[in-house]
Amino acid sequence: MRMRVVNHPVLGNLPERNRVTIYFNNQPFQAYEGDTIASAMMAEGIKTLRNHEESGNGRGIYCNIGHCFECRVQVGERKVVRACLTPVSEGMDIYSLSVFKKGSESHC
Repeated sequence: MRMRVVNHPVLGNLPERNRVTIYFNNQPFQAYEGDTIASAMMAEGIKTLRNHEESGNGRGIYCNIGHCFECRVQVGERKVVRACLTPVSEGMDIYSLSVFKKGSESHC
């Protein structure tokens, strides 16, 4: 279910922006230049960006201002970023963070 706002009740029709293709867990999605990873995923109806390290429960956007770190995702092969602060770019590869056991070297 797509949730992108194109007609705002106060701002009116929002101008069309350039589209970019991003990949979330190897699945292609369309986003707009200027979107953050979080806003692009929200617009596509994706709520779970990673799993909690201990419980395995789904985690996603919580504060949306970079304080809580709940929206961490992996970009490319190794870089872990906060989705709410990171702008998308053409061809960006984004991955959910897997559940790691305590003490693992791979734990983010």
